[in-house]
Amino acid sequence: MYDETLNLAEVPAAPVARPRVLIVATAFAAVAALMYFAGLIGIYLTQRAAEIAQGRVWLPESVDIPLTQANMLFGTLLLSVILIHWASQAARNDDRPHLYLALGLTLLMGFAFINQSFYLLSLTEMDLAAGRFELLVYTIAISHMIMLMAAMLYLVVVAFRALGGQETSVHHDGVKSAALLWDAMVLVYGLIWISIYVMK
Repeated sequence: MYDETLNLAEVPAAPVARPRVLIVATAFAAVAALMYFAGLIGIYLTQRAAEIAQGRVWLPESVDIPLTQANMLFGTLLLSVILIHWASQAARNDDRPHLYLALGLTLLMGFAFINQSFYLLSLTEMDLAAGRFELLVYTIAISHMIMLMAAMLYLVVVAFRALGGQETSVHHDGVKSAALLWDAMVLVYGLIWISIYVMK
């Protein structure tokens, strides 16, 4: 006769919960990047305030920083935020076609930002050795582009993981981590946009 009593020794153990190591590590990296840019922008604003307090002009007369291109750059990044979170939502729903499309479009926005950034720097006609203003602006702009390229490389790795079937509704920490780093990068540009391109 069949014994319907439950033998607890035969019950399989629950699967081990995966720690969100990737998300935590990415959060630490994003905070470190934010601290770095907070220091750089703080130096820029301190130098600007000191020059203005002494009655001198902070923005050199030979430098023209157009706001149109800076606004377009910000708009591009804001659009990319929507796309990267679309990718995260698609991974959560196991929607592979939309995941690939959203990751590809996000990378396209990154390339567009880099292209437009170099165009903007060429329009300003700044000489790197001319003074503190030029040195600080170049340092901040190039540092941000390096952060963007790191975020894009992260996206490429996540895209390959997704193609290999590793980004699923059960485990999609890669896409979420990439979105976290991307958000931090866009936040940094927002600070740059206000501090340098709007306030000048």
